[in-house]
Amino acid sequence: MTGRTADFSEALDRKTSRSICDAVGERLQRSLPPDGSHLPDPLAHLMNELRKRDEPLTRFD
Repeated sequence: MTGRTADFSEALDRKTSRSICDAVGERLQRSLPPDGSHLPDPLAHLMNELRKRDEPLTRFD
């Protein structure tokens, strides 16, 4: 792999992708303030969207 010109035939499997996402999420939680009040509005919005996606599904559509 060579940066952005990497061969996309080396796709990540689901387990590896999930592990990377979890690691990024953990680092964000450690580096961001505990409350979202000091975040810029666009980042606060994205964090809220992530929280919604992390909540278990309680309804069936």
